[in-house]
Amino acid sequence: MPSPRFLRAVALAAALLPVLGAAAPLTLDQALELAVQRSESARAARAGASSAAEAARAASQLPDPVLRAGVDNLPISGTDRFSSRDSMTMKRIGISQEWLSAEKRAARQAASDAMVGRETATVQAAAADVRLQAGLAYLDAWFAGETLKLTALTEHHAHEELEAARARLSSATGNSQEVLALTGAHGVAEDETAEVRQLQAAARAALERWVGTQADDLAAPSNLPTPEEQAYVASHPAVIAAQLDAEVSRKEAEMARTSRNPNWSWEVSYGQRAGYPDMVSVGVSIPLTVAPARRQDRDIASKLALTEKAEAALAEANRMATGEYRALASDAKRLADRIERYRASVVVVAQQRTAAAMAAYRSNQVPLMTLFEARHAEVEAQRKLLSLQRDLAKTQAQLALKPILEGAAR
Repeated sequence: MPSPRFLRAVALAAALLPVLGAAAPLTLDQALELAVQRSESARAARAGASSAAEAARAASQLPDPVLRAGVDNLPISGTDRFSSRDSMTMKRIGISQEWLSAEKRAARQAASDAMVGRETATVQAAAADVRLQAGLAYLDAWFAGETLKLTALTEHHAHEELEAARARLSSATGNSQEVLALTGAHGVAEDETAEVRQLQAAARAALERWVGTQADDLAAPSNLPTPEEQAYVASHPAVIAAQLDAEVSRKEAEMARTSRNPNWSWEVSYGQRAGYPDMVSVGVSIPLTVAPARRQDRDIASKLALTEKAEAALAEANRMATGEYRALASDAKRLADRIERYRASVVVVAQQRTAAAMAAYRSNQVPLMTLFEARHAEVEAQRKLLSLQRDLAKTQAQLALKPILEGAAR
């Protein structure tokens, strides 16, 4: 049977084929899948879950039997010292077994199963966190690329206007002041492009950390489904972790309650005496719980207190997740409203200003600098709009990717 490591490698290769084979742009969904497949934190969580599952298999088993051997009543003085001639001297071999009741073993198994569930949820939470971080890195890289296109457009406009101003100056229809102003504007545009290119390189490096490959071309991010509040809270990693912690605490409290009934032990031994009849001994050991109020009950009270602590943590996790969802949902709504308002009241107006400046320049009513300023203002408005869209996309990504998805741990 192929090993889990081999299967993960095959899955990773399958996820990479659409990216490498056809040289197609890397999509958001592919990036999320690649990140989960190669995540070491998810792998560590899977190992923890496997460890808990293996331990749970032995939880309901009885302790190992004990082999007992010895010599009873060996004389150490007199004529028969250190010999087996005395009638009371006996070589003995036997076996003993501690016995746990079915109730105790069931309680231990239930506690172990609860721990397995908690570790399994850790795997899912690790995968969800990887998806979230990879998704945010993807959005940063994609929007950095779009911003670079806008700054490059400004640089292109500055270059066009500067060349036109120089041509006008050489034909004695322009002036040196206009050339100097456009030269400075061109230098600023070049620096802005270099700065954004630097930010894009950092964003792509952050994305490569998650997907394991350098993606030179990214597809536009797809719309992520936004869950309802109840679904978000119910599948929030902190809430699920708190729920399972509380379940483990309850099972451990039940296991402590069964400790009021002591574990019995039985023993069977065979004794051999030289020249005398052999003997068989049978015995039972029963611990006496002489002070349960000072021992067993204290342990039960301790576990119950831990259960109360876990339930309080669960209630707090629910409140936290609810508040987080409402804050993110509110941010998403306000950002969407701002985008629509900004597009209508700023971007459209900037486009109209550019068109008017272009018409005025062609009719020799305004200088080149006026046209450049109008174009630059339009690009800056587009950059601001893009920044708002990036913030909205990242907010929606937190709403969509933070909850634990069924099957995310695979």
